[in-house]
Parts: sequence; C-alpha cells; structure tokens
Amino acid sequence: MDAIISFVIYGAVMVYCLVRDISPAWSLVAAAACFFAVGLRRRYPVKELLKMSWSNMPASLKVLRILVILGALTGLWRNCGTIPFCIYYGIRYISPGMFILVTFAINLLLSLALGTSLGVSSTSGVVLISLARFGGVDPLICAGAVMSGIYFGDRAAPTSSCVNLVAAITDTGLYDNIRLMHRSGLPAYIISFAFYAVLSVMNPISEVDEAMMNALSTEFSLSLWAVLPAVIMIALPLLKVPLFISMAASGGCALMVSVFCQHMSLSKVLYTAVMGFKPDGGMLADVITGGGVISMIMSLIMVSAAGILTGLLQGMGILNGIQAKLSGWAKKLGRIKLMDLLAIACCMIFCNQTTSNIMQAELMRSAYPEGEKGSSELALDISNTGVLLAGLIPWCVACSIPLNVLGVGPAALPYAVLLYALPITYIFTKKRFFKDR
Repeated sequence: MDAIISFVIYGAVMVYCLVRDISPAWSLVAAAACFFAVGLRRRYPVKELLKMSWSNMPASLKVLRILVILGALTGLWRNCGTIPFCIYYGIRYISPGMFILVTFAINLLLSLALGTSLGVSSTSGVVLISLARFGGVDPLICAGAVMSGIYFGDRAAPTSSCVNLVAAITDTGLYDNIRLMHRSGLPAYIISFAFYAVLSVMNPISEVDEAMMNALSTEFSLSLWAVLPAVIMIALPLLKVPLFISMAASGGCALMVSVFCQHMSLSKVLYTAVMGFKPDGGMLADVITGGGVISMIMSLIMVSAAGILTGLLQGMGILNGIQAKLSGWAKKLGRIKLMDLLAIACCMIFCNQTTSNIMQAELMRSAYPEGEKGSSELALDISNTGVLLAGLIPWCVACSIPLNVLGVGPAALPYAVLLYALPITYIFTKKRFFKDR
C-alpha cells in the first residue's frame, strides 16, 4: 500500500508540474523522496537505501557529463558564429516551401549516420530550430520534425547504443533486427514524409527583413571558420570517436573561433559557455539568445533523480512478481498491445529509455515463444514501442533533454508524428512478421 500511495503522489506532482508548466524534474525528485521514505518505513537501514540510490548513478554520471559539455556547446556555437552562419545561408538557399520536410530529412539522415539522438538534436536540431524562429516558422512544428528525425536513427542505426542494447538483451542479430525494423516501419515512414510535406507547404519560411540579415553579417564574421565546430561534431562520430570527446573537441574549436575570428575576450567566451549567449540588444536577441551550462540545470536534476528512483525501485523489488501476471494478460490482449502499455508505464516510471527497455525485456520474456523466432519478435516489439514512446513522455529523459536543447515544451510532441505513427501502425501490420498470440 505504501508503494501505491507513493506512485499516486508521484502522479499528482507530475500532473501539477505539467499543468503549471513547471519542469517535470521536480516530480522525479518528489518520487525519489517518497520511495526513500517507503524504504525507511519498511525498515531498510539508511546505509542500504543510500547504496540502492547510488546503484544506477555511475551510468547516470556518464549522461551528466555529456549534458554539461552539451550546455556549454550550445552557448559556444552561438558566439563563435556557427548558428548565425547556418541561419544566414539556410535562409538564402533552403526552399521556403520545403523547410519542415528538409528539417525531418536532415535529422533523419544524420541520426542514421551518427546513431545518437542527443548529438543530432544538439547540432542540426539547434541550427534548424534557430532557422525556424528567424524565418517565422512555428518552432513547435520544427521541433516535432526534429524529434521524429533523431529517433529514426536512435531506433534503427547500427551505431546506436539503443539498437545494440536491444540486440544484447534479446540475444538477437543486430542487422537482422534492423532489417525487420525498416520493413515494419515502412507505413509510418510514408505517413511521416507525407505529414511533413503538407506542413512544409502550410508553414513556409517567410521573407526575412534584409535588416535582420545585415544584422547577422554585421554582428558576426560569417567565414567558413564559423562552421568548423559543426563539421567536427558531425565528422568525429562517423570516425567512431566517442560522443563526449567529439563534443569536447567541437567546443574547444568553437572557443578558439570565438576568440580569434569573432574577436571576443576569453573571459566573455567562458562566461557564455556557462551562462549562455545574449547579444547586446537589437533585433537578434530573440533569435540567438540561449545555451550555456545553466540551460541544462533541470535536465541535470532530472537525470540524477531518475537514477536514484530507478535504484530504489529495483533495490526494494517493488515491481517483482508482475512477470507471471503479464504472461497471462498477453494471451488475452495480444503481446504487442500489452507491450505498448508496458512501454508507456516503464517510461513513465523509470524515466529513461535504457532502463525501460531492459524492464520490458525482463518482464515480457516469458510471454514470447522460446527460440530464435521468439527472441526476434521480442526485439522488434521493444524497438517499435519503448524506444520510440520514450520520446513522447515529457518527464522521460529521452524526451525532456532534446526538447530542452531545442528550447520548446511538450506542446511540440503532437508534431513528432513518427514517434506515435510507428507504434500504432505496427499493431495492425505485425501479423505480416509474427503471429501475435
């Protein structure tokens, strides 16, 4: 009963945060505090509870350091001229009536090449959302197209850690899984391209006042040096350089370009990396302001709280015993429908994609046939549910961090059509690949 009460409190705080437009990070903090109290009530020693709380933090620390460098990078890209360069030439050369479709396609291709939703959202995503704001396109629509694009690769790129994780926990072949993913995802791909083609026509980039363009070229030196940090960020992961090192190298390059090409003082550049970039007034303030480590504070709190919460839930075995019940429900409801519901629940509770996918595999494994075919079905079901649905839960790390990087809220999610079109269409097309009962 104490666990149920804690989940109710968690849900109530979460709803309050969403209604009042407060960061969902605080609902995770409340949940972690509630379940720590549950542990005390169940007479777990404080030392043991602290050990449970810390059990998932080593993995969380890897994410935290990436978030810190990512925050600095988003500020540095602004003051070194990378984002202004892309805005200036993007406005000049992207067909106005194709902008949203181009946004989806660029992020799709980069995510397929790089295999990282976070890396792509923080590079091309940031550039394109700035372009949208500058060109009078609704940033919510643009952000939705970015979210669809980045999760295309997160779900199906050979270099994606998520794809490799699913293959590992289901003991299946990586490329066999990817072939099945693309075949099963084809209807949703078609729907997404058609959706963004229509939105592109309905939301073209408007003609920009030349005074704005002149302000960009006056405020910044728009030489090819300005785009070098973006080239580094895209090229290094293709060469198998770890994401953190690639981001750090891009940030170091942006710092040097800021000092030697944009003629900014080192102290101002470092201040921008921490506190974000803000032009000295003028018409560019609403378009380019932002970034910095400080912009990632809520994401840092969210990742930390999610790690603590997951450790407490696993350590106290609060969800033990549900596996047998799920096997029975799967026979009545069908495995894929139950997997959709379980994926949503796991993403809502554990708030991160990795733990949610592992829990899906562990809780549902006994509901699938034994052998290679059953393992392949399990892998495909996880890939077509939890991997994507995590991007639709506002307090889930997989959703909150990209939205935070893009500077928009959950109102952008209805435009992330691939994230819900694929799980829905797969319910009806799965029978082409596997018998569901």
